[in-house]
Amino acid sequence: MKQIKHILLFIILIVTFNCCNSQKDIIKLESLLDEMVSVEELSRFPDPYYTCHQESSYDRRSVSPGNPGWFANDDGFGIIRTDSVEGRIEKVMFDETGPGVITRIWITTIDKRGTWRFYFDGSSIPGWTIPAYDLMKINIPGLGLGMLQPHTSYEPEGKGGNTLFLPIPYAKGCKITFEDEVGVNPTPKYYGINYRKYSQNTKIETFSAEVVKRAEKKIAEVDNLLLNPTLSRNGKTVADSRVLAASDSLIIQLPEGENAIYEVKFNVNTKDSIHFDQLMREIIFSAEFDGKQTIWVPLSDFSAGGMGAPYVKSWYLNSDGKGNITSRWLMPYQHNGTLKLINISDSPLDVKLEANVSPLPWDERSLYFHSSWRQETGIPVHIHSEPDKCADWNFSTIEGRGVYKGDLLSLFNHAPRWYGEGDEKIWVDNDTFPSHFGTGTEDYYNSSWAPVVPFHTPFGGAPRADLASSHGYNAFFRTRNLDGIPFKEKMKFDIEMIGWQNGYSDYATTTYWYGDYNSRAIGTSGVEEAKRKLVPTPENPVNYKIANSIEFEELKASDKSASLRLEKQDASDSWDGKWSRAAHLLCRDGKVGDYVEFEFDNLKESKYEVILYATQSFDYGIINFRINNKLSPITFDGYNRNVKHSKPLNLGIFTSTNSKIKLRVEITGANKLSQGARYMFGLDCIQIISK
Repeated sequence: MKQIKHILLFIILIVTFNCCNSQKDIIKLESLLDEMVSVEELSRFPDPYYTCHQESSYDRRSVSPGNPGWFANDDGFGIIRTDSVEGRIEKVMFDETGPGVITRIWITTIDKRGTWRFYFDGSSIPGWTIPAYDLMKINIPGLGLGMLQPHTSYEPEGKGGNTLFLPIPYAKGCKITFEDEVGVNPTPKYYGINYRKYSQNTKIETFSAEVVKRAEKKIAEVDNLLLNPTLSRNGKTVADSRVLAASDSLIIQLPEGENAIYEVKFNVNTKDSIHFDQLMREIIFSAEFDGKQTIWVPLSDFSAGGMGAPYVKSWYLNSDGKGNITSRWLMPYQHNGTLKLINISDSPLDVKLEANVSPLPWDERSLYFHSSWRQETGIPVHIHSEPDKCADWNFSTIEGRGVYKGDLLSLFNHAPRWYGEGDEKIWVDNDTFPSHFGTGTEDYYNSSWAPVVPFHTPFGGAPRADLASSHGYNAFFRTRNLDGIPFKEKMKFDIEMIGWQNGYSDYATTTYWYGDYNSRAIGTSGVEEAKRKLVPTPENPVNYKIANSIEFEELKASDKSASLRLEKQDASDSWDGKWSRAAHLLCRDGKVGDYVEFEFDNLKESKYEVILYATQSFDYGIINFRINNKLSPITFDGYNRNVKHSKPLNLGIFTSTNSKIKLRVEITGANKLSQGARYMFGLDCIQIISK
């Protein structure tokens, strides 16, 4: 009977890992696509072995820690070199020799005009061309939002970027270049390219149009599966539920033998919605495999939502934001395992835990699933123009052999402006310079342009973004698929603490990784930090409104100069005061004599006092006001060294004409101290008060 069992396990091993390649097998686009949706293969130490790297547009003044330039932030112009090709000037962004696979391409810019070219295996003829700095134009049949995602800021003809996860294999090498369109002034081109580097004897089939056509059906299937994950193997279900008293635990013993958890479901049923955020933080998910604890994380953070346990939808993790969580991380073990939910709160909690377990053979490539958690409060954040004050914060450090698979950054930003200007720096094994050096926190998390918008993709997203200014609670989440990072001895992940305004943040990081029995995370946090009371959510500045006012940013101009551009601009960081509804109307690209007009109708025939609120800044001009063609005695100098809200401008008392008040704002000049554009101006709101 025992012999039959071993034969069956051997058969399962062959079937389960049919996407795996030994040194004599050839790595193809199809086998890489199979690997993308094989939770079994993605949990194992790679064979053939590869190292994972990243090429990016980071500021090349960053050379080594402690030296000037380490926190340099001009990240949109870093390239390897420029090549002259048949009269074209091509910026070389990636140039690798030997067998490899590109596993992720992240890009963004403010002007997409130009041409991408991919050269394979030393050829002087591009094997793939994209007619813009825009991967949405890659034109590969079957490719959808599972493997190609526009960022939340993406505009097809404007700024914004996208991230591609379709693997691009090459046998002998790959060079990627970009050529700016002739006559177009170059703009910053931000990029991050993750890739695998294999040994020279690894056999790989190079990416080509023919290969893509052959794999068209599989591309579509994998893309769809990434968007709609299913349980890959339906095994035995073990479950338990009960009301946990304070300090009590719910414990599930797993079936003995060589097995793996394919799915874990959590349910926390609490009627105390007021304290839901804190209670989800004070339920700890813990797991031991073969006598070794490999998981200890607050459930809110293990769910990839972070503080508040919000909604999450991804390939590995789902949460409905109401206490129901599903994990599809594969958790193998060789002999035995135990799952626990630990209530460290002071309240009883009604919980349920359910695991789906199937046999899975264990061999020399097998690894344990680990999830570790670290929290620190009051971390200083500095602007990049003060490099002597900037610092790296250790996101995670792991010792031993394993594969890094992703992370959650859950935070409270105490400053009222963007906190995430800092780059990630990942050191693997014997790196003398980070093998992964990024261009910004949001860029690492597959977005761009400081988005404070919740979004969800198979590979992570932003589960929480409370305020448009980024003040308060935020969360970014990323899982690594083919771009997982193998390490043989150690891995260190640092992130720069750089923002748009000096201040401080509270960071909590959850990491997901596979490792050997003795692999371990360093500097993790415990019960004391998990029980730390969450900071109250700050008031939303959008709720603030100047009484009886009309918002300029919500009005349509009745007339304006052709060159003058009008746009709503967020002011929720409340620079030096409060803007009504946390926004104003920015009027830009103007010159002396340019104007904008607004009409306010349905008024009684009466006299009205007109009070206007405006914005001042270092590049603003001087404006005057006419109401019903009558010049107001008020002239407003919009210049100020810092951005600030103006005092109320009483334009005077005017009589309505034909039930209307007509306002004309005209640029008359600029303060001699005004800089840059010099003639911009900002209008917040207006009060029209009957006398």
